[in-house]
Formats: sequence, structure tokens, C-alpha cells
Amino acid sequence: MKVLVVSDIHYAAAGEQARRGHEARVIGNTALRWSAQAWRHWIWLRDPLAHNHRLSHIIAANPDPDWVVANGDFNLDTGFIGVSDPAAYASAETALGLLRTAYGDRVLATLGDHELGKKSLFGGAGGLRLASWERSIIGLRIAPVWRQEVGPFVLIGAASTPLALPLFLPDARPEEAADWQRIAEQTLRTLIDTFRLLESRQRVILFLHDPSALPFLARESVIRERLNQVACTVVGHLHTGAVFRLGGMLAGLPPIHALGNSIRRYSSALREARWWREFRTVLCPSPTGIELLRDGGWLELQILDRPQAEVTCRRHSLPWHLDAPPSPVA
Repeated sequence: MKVLVVSDIHYAAAGEQARRGHEARVIGNTALRWSAQAWRHWIWLRDPLAHNHRLSHIIAANPDPDWVVANGDFNLDTGFIGVSDPAAYASAETALGLLRTAYGDRVLATLGDHELGKKSLFGGAGGLRLASWERSIIGLRIAPVWRQEVGPFVLIGAASTPLALPLFLPDARPEEAADWQRIAEQTLRTLIDTFRLLESRQRVILFLHDPSALPFLARESVIRERLNQVACTVVGHLHTGAVFRLGGMLAGLPPIHALGNSIRRYSSALREARWWREFRTVLCPSPTGIELLRDGGWLELQILDRPQAEVTCRRHSLPWHLDAPPSPVA
């Protein structure tokens, strides 16, 4: 069986297309704004609004997979408050609509941090919004935890942000903190129950958007005791294999508390990145990759139903310069 995995689509529908320069506008310090623009221009992504067509190319290249996992971050989050922002919601709805039109009920979607709201790295605007959680679950129809049997494997997906809530809670509104704690407890309890019900013969392919959640899962005895059944864990969030490899090398880095919560969150996640190996983690790149390397694409999982069940992971690259999008799929 073939499982297509796409992650970090960051689609920008009309409302978000109208917000060109959204990140620079929330940075008050001139020197910091120039630094952020240089980072975007040369390293990360010069024009995040210019890549919608890549999703159509991925769909055209994969006409008939058995399953499709969309591993989070469907919108560009130009308002920094997730899909409670109507423009961001329209982007996520369009991206998921393209996938669901092409593949129907074979699409399994997980939540990314940009669906829920995320403070801008340099400007500090925005953050987690409870309304974004509700719109993701009800409007976008993304389950906090899902499970699908595929031959000898069980595919399990879970929302990474509530599982790693201690890293994200400082970015939430104080009046919403108790509700986020409740969501986190319920999400973790559901995921633990899903692992508890595994049969000894079954192997797991776990899907999480953000690998920051993995150390928190490792603290749960039910999950830790079944790590030998985890064939691989597929994550997104990092966009490029270069950042994924760097994260592995920086495992154990002490947390940095002096540069704001975003830096504290990243450095705290790196401190426990050793758990990436224990969960047999592989990265699904974003369709763009990053400007510096132009290394975007998608991931293909091939599941072999043999006495010794096997899964192989193959990364496919997308050319940086693509022709006009293929025939519409929606």
C-alpha cells in the first residue's frame, strides 16, 4: 500500500494574499525588521505567498495513493491567530478541499501549530486562540486524535500542540489557559488509550506535526512501553531536512530563556531532541523547502504486508521552478 504524506502546505487564499509584508508590519524595531527580512529573503522563504500551485503538482504526481496524510499547517497564518482569522480559515479550507476533492475519504489530517495560532518569531504578535481550536475541529473536520488500520500497521495521528502544551501555553490568553489545559489532558488521554488498545502483532506509524511533542509522549509509560511497536514517526514543521539534521546534532542544548517564548520553545524542544531517535522519526518536507536549499517535496510510505511487516519511506523532490499548475483538481 502507498501512503502519500504532505505537510506544511501553507496555502494562501485571497484574504491572505492581500496581506503581503504581514510579518514586517508587526516588527517595531527597524534593525530587527531588516534582519527578519534578510532571513526571509536569503534563507527561509522570500515570497511565502507564491507557492499555492505546488499542492496541485503534488496531487497530479500522485493520482491514486491508498491513503493520504496531511500533516498540518494548511494556511499561512498571516494574522498569527490561526484559523479563528477568517482569511487563514479560508486558506486552510481551500488546501484541505483540494486534497479531499482529489482523494475523498482517504485523507487523514492532523493539526499544525499554524491552525491554532502562533506568535510571530520576530514581532511577538498573535498566539494560541481557543476559537482556532474549535474551528479546526468543527469547521475543518480535523480530529485531535485519529486511528486507521492499514494492513499490519496502525496509522495514528495526533495534534502536537496540546501534547506539548507547556511550550505553547505562554503564548495563549490567560483567560483561556484552563480550557487549553483541559484540551491537552483530553488529547493525551485519548492518545494513551489508542496505544493501550494496540495488539502485540500490530506496528504503528505515528503522525505528529511538531516533533516537540515527542519528549512529552515519552514520559507516558503506556506509550514508552510500546515504542518497540513504532515503526516510524512522521513529522513536519521543520520544512527542510537541513533543520531536521541540525536538530539532531543540537540535542541536549540548554534552554534559552532570555530571548522570548519562541526562542525558549525552540531551545527547550532541542534539549530533548534525543527522543527523535527513539521514535524513529522521519521528516516530511514542506512543498517549498527553504529558499537557500530549494529542497521541497513530499513523502511516500510503502507498506509491505509480509510476515515481517515493513514500511519504507521515500522522499520526493519538487523542482523549484515549476510550470503553470496542472489541470484543476477542484
